[in-house]
Amino acid sequence: MTDLISFPGLGLEFEINRVAFSIGSIDIYWYAVIIATGFLLAMFFAFKYAKVLGIDPDRVVDVVFFAMIIGIIGARLYYVAFQWDMYKDNLAEILNIRGGGLGFYGGIIGGIIGLIIGCRVRDQKILPFLDLAGGAVLIGQGIGRWGNFVNSEAFGCNTNLPWGMTSPKIAAYIERNTAETMGAVMDPNLPVHPTFFYESLWCAIGLLVFVYVLKKRKFDGQMFLFYLGWNGFGRMLIEGLRTDSLMIGPFRISQLLGALMFIFAVCTFGVAMKFLKSELRPEWLGIFAETEKGKLVSEGRWDYKNGCEKTSEEKEETGENEDGNDN
Repeated sequence: MTDLISFPGLGLEFEINRVAFSIGSIDIYWYAVIIATGFLLAMFFAFKYAKVLGIDPDRVVDVVFFAMIIGIIGARLYYVAFQWDMYKDNLAEILNIRGGGLGFYGGIIGGIIGLIIGCRVRDQKILPFLDLAGGAVLIGQGIGRWGNFVNSEAFGCNTNLPWGMTSPKIAAYIERNTAETMGAVMDPNLPVHPTFFYESLWCAIGLLVFVYVLKKRKFDGQMFLFYLGWNGFGRMLIEGLRTDSLMIGPFRISQLLGALMFIFAVCTFGVAMKFLKSELRPEWLGIFAETEKGKLVSEGRWDYKNGCEKTSEEKEETGENEDGNDN
């Protein structure tokens, strides 16, 4: 379970045990710890910026629950669909998520479906929640990629750049796979691109831009489009270096989907901005948080049952004073 990951050009070596700690006979892996950390920080982001987007902070967890469960299901189904030969004779293995195999885009699709369902169930606006999800996913995705580092996976082709990485596990992977399956002729004795780091850095930069633009947005859904475009463009480039991509014929699926996401985001943003400047502006193309209802929802003063502001009696029952703040 231990691997020696080195960066020869930088003179750095890290001896990493994939197991972080054990509870009885159950091993808890660093990958799971890192994913959980990313999730918690993403939730912190969601609570911090919920009010900015006109979202009731008390209902964030409920919506996220739907998005997380259906997102995991979507990620697994996506991976299984493109690796069907591995599972068609052993269908029970589909349920073995601990054995690995989650598709990023399947997770995004499933997460969006779950978020929409959660918003419907908990009576929250979908577009502002999609905006919130965009920033949260940048955090979870950026941190989660470090799980690939401890597992010596999600790396790229050979490179002579100073930050090229290598390890016995990486060398073994290259030796047992062909150039056709990896998409490039590889030398197991040479360093490879740390593509996990490229994507993590891309997400970190994207998050900074996201936070800067958030309060300057022109319409709900704009920040989600930013996430789709930013992530799509980044993966379109980075996936071209990967050696373990899911393929459809000679094409890397992630590159194709990344390109489609980028094109969709740019075109949709252009159309939305055109509508904003015209007399045909749709009613939904605005900023919910700036409406009276949006302000009441974000402050927890909206009566969902009756569709109006809570009465003074209702505010007292929920622990609010006359200014609408929690006691």
